[in-house]
Amino acid sequence: MAKKHDLCKIVENKTDIRALSLEKLIEEFEKIGEAKFRAKQVYEWLWKKSCSYFHEMTNLSFTLRNKLEEKFEIRKIKIKTFQKSTDGTIKCAFELYDGAIVEGVLIPTEKRMTACVSSQVGCSLDCKFCATGYLKRQRNLEAGEIYDQVVLLNNLAIENYSIPLSNIVYMGMGEPLLNYNNMMLSVDRISSENGLGMSPSRITVSTAGIAKMIKKLGDEKVKFNLALSLHAATNEKRSAIMPINESNPLEELSEALQYFYKETGNQITLEYAVMNDTNDGEKEASDLVKFAAKIPKVKVNLIEYNPIDMANYKSPGIDKIEQFAHKLKQNGVLTVIRRSRGKDIDAACGQLANKN
Repeated sequence: MAKKHDLCKIVENKTDIRALSLEKLIEEFEKIGEAKFRAKQVYEWLWKKSCSYFHEMTNLSFTLRNKLEEKFEIRKIKIKTFQKSTDGTIKCAFELYDGAIVEGVLIPTEKRMTACVSSQVGCSLDCKFCATGYLKRQRNLEAGEIYDQVVLLNNLAIENYSIPLSNIVYMGMGEPLLNYNNMMLSVDRISSENGLGMSPSRITVSTAGIAKMIKKLGDEKVKFNLALSLHAATNEKRSAIMPINESNPLEELSEALQYFYKETGNQITLEYAVMNDTNDGEKEASDLVKFAAKIPKVKVNLIEYNPIDMANYKSPGIDKIEQFAHKLKQNGVLTVIRRSRGKDIDAACGQLANKN
């Protein structure tokens, strides 16, 4: 019998099969003397059928399944804990193959069934009002780990509400544009015909604002929508709550968003968490109107701020938020108020911090 450390080495020597493109998978199959079409079958099992184990691939021979088991591994994530809010929101703590934890949220509303997924373990951006910003970034998520969150949250949607996902938002833990390649690959696996087949127009990627990466999205003519976590519309105020603004000031972000729209024509949303006596005054509304006016086809989502233990920011209350929204609408800004969901289980926007 192999010693424990030997078993660890065996596992470490296995290749994560979902890290391989179809072309690379075909090359690997040729090395073990298997036909090209077998690789395509496995690829379909992995990304279209969300298969977790090689022995479930029933149209493959027993011998081939054993070969795959010896050479490869499928690093599926699993639900470690599960909480359901009084408003129906479901928060999951997902355990990754290496024991790391990220959170994802299922948000049911009358018109939508939305999955909010994470892109990193922790975050490096230190936004002062966000619980995730107080966690140390440990690593990027692999494309398969992002994809798995969508699959598991879709299963929960069907089990609990008999309705599949209608929308996906990359608004969980981490900064998607600092995990660019894996984020893009996960979108492909979720939206392609060889994957889950969800429309990219139903996917929104949210960023704290990495100007050069926003332009790269434009260069790649992406089909999904983009959201900028804005939260303040002057450099002084935004830098105070979002340090990323110091290296990506509003002038550069405005230019990048205009470029993104020119190249893609896709919806751009400005996310604005309204914080009492911080960013909710008349001047702040005027600053937001001026910034929004520069961005074509823009929508502003006003988010009811969710207090966290680590910071002193507070919600101004819905009446004050509605007054703020009225000022924006008076100036022709398309504005939607997003009521917080899942606050009682720390699942609302800005609250994800692996508290269970």
